[in-house]
Amino acid sequence: MAGAASVLSDDSRLSRIDRSLYRLERILALLSGLAVFGLMILAVVSVAGRNFFNQPLPGYVDWIEQAMPLIAFMGVAYTQRDGGHIRMDILVGALKGRWLYLAEIITTLAILILMVLLVWGTWAHFDRSFDWNAPMWSRDSSMDIALPLWPAKLLAPMAFGVLCLRLTLQLWGFGRAFLRGEDQPVAVPLVTDAATQAALEAEHVSGRDDTKGGL
Repeated sequence: MAGAASVLSDDSRLSRIDRSLYRLERILALLSGLAVFGLMILAVVSVAGRNFFNQPLPGYVDWIEQAMPLIAFMGVAYTQRDGGHIRMDILVGALKGRWLYLAEIITTLAILILMVLLVWGTWAHFDRSFDWNAPMWSRDSSMDIALPLWPAKLLAPMAFGVLCLRLTLQLWGFGRAFLRGEDQPVAVPLVTDAATQAALEAEHVSGRDDTKGGL
């Protein structure tokens, strides 16, 4: 995905960890995309069954509920790595050097604290649903075809946990850049100007992405 930021790589330990984590994030983002595609197929089957056989797909809403965490959460770490989330680029882009890295450290740390709290809360929500002694290990289920809900509830702390790893890695990158006064830090999203962003998007659409972002 082309975004408003670029991520540089080198042979440092930080960059190697960044690229390894990015592989996992890409897999999770792919699962999210497959979930969207799967729901589209289910919608076609359900509508066709209703129109031609007067029998819609049983539990269609239940399957949508199960897929929602896949769609909503699995790609957040991938987007964070590439700097694709909405943020105040006009303000951040006006900062340079250590002031920029300090601002990034403060905002990244605030997000990390929030995500740690969300991991704790969503894990507790999953724990209330999961029971080794219950049928299908679940204390609750969907309303129509009684699908166990704990798998969907487990996806949230998993995705948020990966995001916490990404944010920790970015704190490391911004912190190192702040201490060293680096001009081109690795493993962190760097804000690009409009011309560079347009060139990256054109390159992405043409299928000629390079490997400087760790792909």
